[in-house]
Amino acid sequence: MYDLPYHTEDLGQYNFLITGGAGFIGSNIVEYLLKYGAKKVRVLDNFSTGLQYNIEVFKNNPAFELIEGDIRDIDTCRKASEGIDYVTHQAALGSVPRSINDPLTTNAVNIDGFLNMLVASRDAGIKRFIYAASSSTYGDHPGLPKVEDKIGNPLSPYAVTKYVNELYASVFSKTYGFHAIGLRYFNVFGPRQNPKGAYAAVIPLFIQSALRNEAPNINGDGETSRDFTFVENAVQANIKALLAPGINRHEVVNIAFGERTTLNQLWTQICEILRVNITPNYMEERKGDVRHSLADITKASNLINYNPLIAISQGLNIACSWYENSNRN
Repeated sequence: MYDLPYHTEDLGQYNFLITGGAGFIGSNIVEYLLKYGAKKVRVLDNFSTGLQYNIEVFKNNPAFELIEGDIRDIDTCRKASEGIDYVTHQAALGSVPRSINDPLTTNAVNIDGFLNMLVASRDAGIKRFIYAASSSTYGDHPGLPKVEDKIGNPLSPYAVTKYVNELYASVFSKTYGFHAIGLRYFNVFGPRQNPKGAYAAVIPLFIQSALRNEAPNINGDGETSRDFTFVENAVQANIKALLAPGINRHEVVNIAFGERTTLNQLWTQICEILRVNITPNYMEERKGDVRHSLADITKASNLINYNPLIAISQGLNIACSWYENSNRN
């Protein structure tokens, strides 16, 4: 991946911090920055959801640095921010069901940890702070496509935490002149996304089911739809947001592809790629889930020149190939 750069500046003059850099999206950002010659790429991760496997390939690169620590500890956040030019904050506890089962831990990581990183980055004089926002912030607002300034009521503790992140970032911009950009991700998928565990995302679960010739479980009737976004598009958004000139206020933008796919359509595409024919198991609908999601990406295009290049069909082919190879290793 990343055959073409998404930046024009010389990355060799900058030090980057990626919190959650051993996670799915974070490790892909690390890969990009190292590939294109960043001066230093520091990862902060406590490996609660991130994997050593995701960053093993980077450890011999002299520009790579790992701090094993928790964003819930302010001293760790301060240490990680020392000497850094740009921060992309990907560390979080994802998953709506996880937040429903354990709202306290979700709150501690996603709100306390986020605030720690804001404070540490502000005090360290960071040039730009990018953070992983979420489409869950749209909550029960029925409008499609989703536009940044029209949100509803949150439907899960996870959604509450991601909205609070936006509120804090906005207050820091107005109060301290410390400006951040929130990237409202829409169902990002691709290589390094963990298919294991109780809170695995739908695409790696579907791919693993197909590879094992097993029927997947689908919550509801399968007509729930999402704007599935290949991870390289999310990496592009991070790089462009980090380096975008002239942004001197807090901003939030949708990061998606701009197309809607139902779970039934998704399963059909994966079956075609992996040459299987299996009928899924339909289960009860899941608490806290939004029925339909589709992003308007106009603001991201105008503000940071975001231009997603990889559609779901191409992304699924890349992802399926990666999981096939991973299963063989």
